[in-house]
Amino acid sequence: MDESLEYQYDPIQTDLLYLHRVTTYNMGTFYHRHNGYELFIFLRGNVNFYIENRCYHLQRGDLIVLSPEEMHRSFALDQDEYERITINLQKSYLHRLSTSSTNLSTCFHYRHKDNGNIAHLNEKELSQFLHLTSQLEQILVSSDYGADIMRNMLVTKILLMTNLLFKHTDFVPTDIMPDLVRNTMDYIETHLTDSLTLQDLSENLFANSSYISRQFKKHTGLTIRNYILTRRIELAKSCLTEGMSITEVCYQSGFGDYANFIRTFTKLVGTSPGKFARNPSDPELK
Repeated sequence: MDESLEYQYDPIQTDLLYLHRVTTYNMGTFYHRHNGYELFIFLRGNVNFYIENRCYHLQRGDLIVLSPEEMHRSFALDQDEYERITINLQKSYLHRLSTSSTNLSTCFHYRHKDNGNIAHLNEKELSQFLHLTSQLEQILVSSDYGADIMRNMLVTKILLMTNLLFKHTDFVPTDIMPDLVRNTMDYIETHLTDSLTLQDLSENLFANSSYISRQFKKHTGLTIRNYILTRRIELAKSCLTEGMSITEVCYQSGFGDYANFIRTFTKLVGTSPGKFARNPSDPELK
């Protein structure tokens, strides 16, 4: 492939990854996803947050939940300080913290269609949430007796609060993704296994192909070609998990060339289709 693939897969190697960051620059402009769940609380800055084919301009107190399958990116619009807290959780860790009566991953999967990934915390709720994250931040660097149990208790409290917020919220975020970009993504998704060209997009979206390409790159950080490749690879992984042969998967996921499929899959997933098919449950490949 002449063009480097600008899609990032950022695996979570531990049960829990906690980051409280303040930056005045963009740490990454491209879509990415993880092999675990993510909680993201926005504190300050001038930032747009992209989730799949949606985009939101963030406000202080916005709480975002992301499942492992969801591609996302944040983009700072200026040089103002951008402060946020992210908590990444391995799926197995979340399962261990849950009980038969309380599934702590509910907020990541069963969200109301209007608010989707975002709930908004008022200042009182935000203060409560930050009190918990502050305690968690301190306990994570502690070697005191019982620190591991306290960590699990605090993470459980944060997840309980998050689930309750999403269960009862009536907040509806405003999606500011331009219609052209959203329609481009939707068209690609519907015709993912077809032979997609810029001319196809231009004819069906009634816009100049160069304009479509520029707008898509501006708002997603990806070229249309790379976006199509990443979506096809996700489809290929699903087909491999279902037990299809590698040859079948190549064509069922929209790749017309077997060698190109093997090369692209290996680059994006980090392993060959054959190895993935033999061990699709490996968390580092999810």
